[in-house]
Amino acid sequence: MAITSANQLELLQTAEAVAREKMIDPGLVVEAMEESLARAAKSRYGAEMDIRVSIDRKTGKATFTRVRTVVEDDELENYQAEMTVEQAKQYLDDPKVGDQFIEEIPPVDMGRIAAQSAKQVILQKVREAERDRQYEEFKDRAGTIINGVVKREEYGNVIVDVGRGEAILRRNDKIGRESYRNGDRVRAYIKDVRREARGPQIFLSRTAPEFMAELFKMEVPEIYDGIIEIKAVARDPGSRAKIAVISYDGSIDPVGACVGMRGSRVQAVVNELQGEKIDIIPWNEDQPTFLVNALQPAEVSKVVLDEEAERIEVVVPEDQLSLAIGRRGQNVRLASQLTNLDIDIMTEAEDSERRQKEFEERTKLFMDNLDLDEFFAQLLVSEGFTNLEEVAYVELDELLVIDGVDEDTANELQARARDVLEAQAREAMEKARALGAEDSLIEFEGLTPQMIVALAQDGVKTLEDFATCADWELAGGWTTVDGERVKDDGILEPFDVSLDEAQNMVMTARVMLGWVDPADLEPEADDEAEAEVEGEEQEAEA
Repeated sequence: MAITSANQLELLQTAEAVAREKMIDPGLVVEAMEESLARAAKSRYGAEMDIRVSIDRKTGKATFTRVRTVVEDDELENYQAEMTVEQAKQYLDDPKVGDQFIEEIPPVDMGRIAAQSAKQVILQKVREAERDRQYEEFKDRAGTIINGVVKREEYGNVIVDVGRGEAILRRNDKIGRESYRNGDRVRAYIKDVRREARGPQIFLSRTAPEFMAELFKMEVPEIYDGIIEIKAVARDPGSRAKIAVISYDGSIDPVGACVGMRGSRVQAVVNELQGEKIDIIPWNEDQPTFLVNALQPAEVSKVVLDEEAERIEVVVPEDQLSLAIGRRGQNVRLASQLTNLDIDIMTEAEDSERRQKEFEERTKLFMDNLDLDEFFAQLLVSEGFTNLEEVAYVELDELLVIDGVDEDTANELQARARDVLEAQAREAMEKARALGAEDSLIEFEGLTPQMIVALAQDGVKTLEDFATCADWELAGGWTTVDGERVKDDGILEPFDVSLDEAQNMVMTARVMLGWVDPADLEPEADDEAEAEVEGEEQEAEA
């Protein structure tokens, strides 16, 4: 087609119609038209030329211009779009490098192929503008709930019309065996919005814990207002869930507010989640207390927390064991997710059996090493003594409180314990040297002969070897693999070496070897000292 006065206005009308339909800026459509006309003109006049088209936004008149840029003599590459300063003098009064000579050229008649190419350019630009608009609209809505209409289902994934775009509810983000038909209304959580080559991808989820939290926020005004806060959510989608809440207003019960009058509020959430049973739990800053709440409806007898390992032991009555574990371990699994702790559950009988076994092992230790009869060894264990070191180096008064122990007996006990420990140390030292442990490691302060044996057995035989160890290699730790916490055994873990102690020993070794400048470690100590002084000053002022 030729750009004539008869269809100049039609260009603008077409641009406005397309912009209205796609809900994008008409200026973007006009720019796409200018680019398509310029491409058609290049196919007519020559691809090497720099041809530009400008469409008047009021009249629709298209102006075709050829642009030639002034360049240095040795940079002239494209004779059709560039010219030297000397060549430019016939067109410009005082040409300089970078100046442009612009001349108007006759409009082109667009043939069938050129018109088709122009149409493709316009459609491509419109699609890109539409994708940008969709992305900008939805990127800030991630983390919220949206209502949509099911358009179709593809390989178990549901395509949802969400107004100005399409979203996908993937198979593993549906609750249980949910199935949808075209036209069904669906409510879901916007999990992620990504900008991709084929357009913005909006991913929905009905299984995300955040979906439940947002549903409660919609049903419970106190949560929306910030009076009640949802601290944690754990779900087994479609089956059971636990949600921990706290109230910042002493007069409002967080659990009661979430349940609602006759359960109306929680029931609305349950209905949306296909009958998922929900345990609403009061959140507590004290982890053992929070865990007891999280294991509801089971009753707990005793809780033992290992903060360093982020692990917890729970003792329950025999008749509460199945309830605490739940069907297929569901109850304890959800409680573990909610508290972010690994939970070991045992019955009172199992706990009693374990404690009895420990009692017998310690009794035998004292009988064999201190040449005591069973009754006397049991007395020591009952008073809380667990190893020979405690007997050898404890204050004498702590032994004198035991029935039947006078000062002479206490001194004799300590002497025997020290003799045994010294003999064990000599034996361990000989073994360490036989394994190849060098003096640099043996003389390092803080390592016992038994520790040196354990290190040598693991290939750590010099101070240099020791200095290259990581703190968790020595003290042990926990790592997360595929969503599960896995235990890493430390070389010195059997000797109750903490992570901080291991770190201090390794840093000391590095300083001794000259790998680390002690001055680099001092600022931290200075900061701690300053903090202590400030704390003391504040206490004095108070």
